[in-house]
Amino acid sequence: MSLQAQLDAFKADFEAGKPPYQVPPEVIAVMHRATAELVASGAAQRALKAGDRAPAFTLPDADGTLVSSAQLLERGPLVVSFYRGVWCPYCNMELQALQAALPDYRAAGANLVALSPQTAANSRKSARQNGVEFPILSDLRNEVAAAFGLRFELPEYLVDLYKQLKNDLPGFNADPSWTLPMPARYVIAPSGEIVYAEVNPDYTRRPEPSDLLPALRSIATRTPSPL
Repeated sequence: MSLQAQLDAFKADFEAGKPPYQVPPEVIAVMHRATAELVASGAAQRALKAGDRAPAFTLPDADGTLVSSAQLLERGPLVVSFYRGVWCPYCNMELQALQAALPDYRAAGANLVALSPQTAANSRKSARQNGVEFPILSDLRNEVAAAFGLRFELPEYLVDLYKQLKNDLPGFNADPSWTLPMPARYVIAPSGEIVYAEVNPDYTRRPEPSDLLPALRSIATRTPSPL
């Protein structure tokens, strides 16, 4: 089953109020409103795209070791996936799908890292629960997400809902700002050029991990472009 098919099946059960979530319709309506407003804002269109230069970053992994994008790019292409956090079931399914695709990425000479605004402890939880073998990096305060054009602030009515649901983003992220990244996936060439970009203002939509393989395989044949 494709990743999107898994996400769609989960969404159907979630929005139908099935256990274990049993979410009432009024909660679903608020979530739909927030997603529709983010889509309509055009924020995704303003994020970095293929052809742009990727910002360099150095972030701690789940064990506190600093990971440098520049150093990873010295070894080959880099896949960067931005996700919301361990509390998001859609993100957890995506991490599992990326882990399944990891051998294909490595066969193409690429490294893979995932970035979320959560603390290292929650990154360790993400890795453990999803069987992840690639680095999960803590992008505290969503600073790297902002550099990619992905950070957005939750509207007040959604903050109120999250508080009612005990979805404590300030606790997960050690950050009082109530910001998140739009889920996104990038392929960055060793030159620093973005050769693939997919940004999803609707967090229930994610590209298939295999969608990145043509971009990864094309990098070896590309003539480096001046940036």
